[in-house]
Amino acid sequence: MLSVPLGRLVAFCSNRAITVVLAFAILVGGAVFASYTQLGVTTDTGMMFSSDLPWKQRSDEMGRLFPQKQDQLVAVIDAVLPEEAQQTAIDLAARLKNDHVHFNYVTTPQTDPYLVRNGLMFLDPKALDRVLDTTITAQPFLGQLAADPSGRGLFGALSMIALGIEHGEGDLKGFQSALSGFATTLEHAAQGHPETMSWERLLAGDLADLGGKYQFVVTQPKLDYDSFQPGGAAADAMRDAARDLPFVKSGRAHIHITGDIQIADEEFATVAEGMVAGLLGSLVLVTLWLVLAVHTWRLIAPIIITLVAGLLLTTGFAALAVGKLNLISVAFAILFVGIAVDFAIQFCVRFRAQSLPDGGVPSLHDALERTGNETGHQILVAATATSAGFLAFTPTAFVGVAQLGLIAGFGMIFAFVCTLTLLPALLRIFRPTSGHGAVGFVAARPIDISIRHHRKPILGVFACLALLGAGLIPTLTFDADPLHTKNPKSEGMVTLGMLMSEPQYSPYSVDVLMHSLDQAHVMSDRLSQLPLVHDALWLGSLVPSDQTTKLPMIQDAANIMLPTLIVPNPKPAPDANALREAAAKTAADLGGVLDKLAPNDPLRQIQSTLARLSHADDQTILATNEALVHFLPMQLDMLRTMLQAKPVSISDVPPILANDYLLPDGRALVEVHPTKEMTGNAALHRYVGEIQKIAPTAAGSAIDIVESAATMVHAFVMAACAAIVMIGIILSVALRRLLDSALVLAPLLLSALMTVILIVFVPEQLNFANIIALPLLLGVGVSFNIYFVMNWRAGVKMPLSSPTARAVLFSALTTGTAFGSLAASHHPGTASMGRLLLLSLACTLVATLVFVPALLPKRAIDEE
Repeated sequence: MLSVPLGRLVAFCSNRAITVVLAFAILVGGAVFASYTQLGVTTDTGMMFSSDLPWKQRSDEMGRLFPQKQDQLVAVIDAVLPEEAQQTAIDLAARLKNDHVHFNYVTTPQTDPYLVRNGLMFLDPKALDRVLDTTITAQPFLGQLAADPSGRGLFGALSMIALGIEHGEGDLKGFQSALSGFATTLEHAAQGHPETMSWERLLAGDLADLGGKYQFVVTQPKLDYDSFQPGGAAADAMRDAARDLPFVKSGRAHIHITGDIQIADEEFATVAEGMVAGLLGSLVLVTLWLVLAVHTWRLIAPIIITLVAGLLLTTGFAALAVGKLNLISVAFAILFVGIAVDFAIQFCVRFRAQSLPDGGVPSLHDALERTGNETGHQILVAATATSAGFLAFTPTAFVGVAQLGLIAGFGMIFAFVCTLTLLPALLRIFRPTSGHGAVGFVAARPIDISIRHHRKPILGVFACLALLGAGLIPTLTFDADPLHTKNPKSEGMVTLGMLMSEPQYSPYSVDVLMHSLDQAHVMSDRLSQLPLVHDALWLGSLVPSDQTTKLPMIQDAANIMLPTLIVPNPKPAPDANALREAAAKTAADLGGVLDKLAPNDPLRQIQSTLARLSHADDQTILATNEALVHFLPMQLDMLRTMLQAKPVSISDVPPILANDYLLPDGRALVEVHPTKEMTGNAALHRYVGEIQKIAPTAAGSAIDIVESAATMVHAFVMAACAAIVMIGIILSVALRRLLDSALVLAPLLLSALMTVILIVFVPEQLNFANIIALPLLLGVGVSFNIYFVMNWRAGVKMPLSSPTARAVLFSALTTGTAFGSLAASHHPGTASMGRLLLLSLACTLVATLVFVPALLPKRAIDEE
């Protein structure tokens, strides 16, 4: 038996307390140094899976081939007017392009000259016909503005409208909406509240937003991997550059930052906040429960010091073993505190109960050695079995939990060593007293007796619960979407939510790499037919379709429009007097045709406002001029450019756009986006399944999510089976009886099945963050059950009123408060982790404190 050697080890360490403490101080110092110099954290969820997985290899290869699509920081500009958003994007990009300290490259995709020049050709024929008809109808109006792009020219154009109405040629039915918008803008300016007018909306109407309501500045920042937020400096530089832009300062434009870098940085900040707060909260609340468990600071202080020392040693091991923690393995600290404190509580509660047969109090040395004899082998078996349960996850392809299993597995060994070496040495230094007799729950004796008398009904209830849990297992679903575990209130996620209403901005894209452009074209056509696919873009998608139909339409409009739009020498800007004179003339012209206008015609309001403006002060009239024509030159330039469209082919697509779809070796990419109807995990799986039937080697974010879910589930099934086998072997060696091993494993399986019931009925969605409840369930469950079974073997009659039950309950409370602090986190993944850990712990505690006492076979001594 190991009880005597372990008792002697405890006595040895207590006799050399100062030496042991100094030795641990040196070890802990080394661990802290290793942690400081070598330990890092990554929020990249792609790092949580083995690079040997086929789907992961395809994903990594796609990132290598198209690096410009990786590590992006994106400014999304939302403005009152489309021109304000466009101008803000151009100005922001100009500033960022000069910042070579923080950015590798900066682009504004929507202002690319190729896309602007062919803007009309990207419309479908019906929409193009509407735009061209409106533009041609407005030709005299626009010609006047091209010659005089000012308020004076605009007022002159309105005089032409009045002339047309006077001669019965003013059919303005198609312009009522535009004139109403102009009338409102003019009225506000005349009242001293000028608002810039959108010429794009004035001319294109509802078609102005076909290209989307947002403008983008796409950057690839220079990342600082020595920082906890590698893209933080670049994001700050982007905010600083945007802060002084005119439309941002006025509040008419807003800049939101998103992209994988921004979301990853925010993810780490939120997770770190939750983990640090959870860890600090754990230590504080652990101290509170320790007061109730052992009552004296002479025991509490050694427990806390032992716990912190073990945690720091485990952290040092993590630095040397893995180097960089991921979003799952970073939770090892919470797991360590939750489980390791149980070992220390068990030891100290048993220590307080030590007394001599005659009722006397043993010496401190003898009390420690007796405690080591009594609990050492139990803690060893618990630590070994718990460690085996964690280490079973190490060989899996789910690197996130594999790392957690490795760190937590060795952490249990460190916890055991600290409990039987450092803790006795500290107790010798702090000199608490033993001999307190029964420190269990004496009031629990009636419950013990009742459970023994009603064993069969209790076991029957638990058998029904086990069957229900087993039946519900097929209904469990796993959500591997990393977006669902991120803080939805962070800037990056809020901005992404704004964009997700547009399929082309969906984060659930799929990439298919083909050997040639011809194959990409065929694949695009096939994928576009799938029900859940909105579009399948390839390089040819950047070439307007139906050019033979659209180009003649544009050319006809150009023949009419361009002669009046191209003005070599437009008039110079007018002064305030010229504007007042023009306003007065137009007011008079419109006043002469008021009898021919409908009562609600916007020209009536325009005439009235112009009459007032003709007497306005310089500031008002000049501000009105600026509001009316600020974006007119830009819109006229764009119209001239688009009317000069020419036939284009794939070879005309500029490299900056083509490189997103074509590799130098001729391989071509097809980028697939889902429809708006693709919501939820079931739809995501159908969407991916449809694509994989046609393109089995597809990659992309949607593929990663679905395949990672399958990888996680397979990893946990295999690891759970391996853990149970390993724990079973350890128990068989330690307990040497099949029955005793079964008595430990049965409540472990029962607590797992009860957890399934709660997951379904609470409900709680399984995800890659909260799935760590499974290894914790194994760890805590094995520890608690081993103590009761080994006490039963030692002849303990009333398990619930024993010191072990007290230690188990307060261990559960300390662990539960730690998980409760996680459940209160603002980070959804961390909060779901805390909630599921609490549910799992509750089931484990019920199984240990109710099921195990009922399950333990009756002995002769129980009948006495």
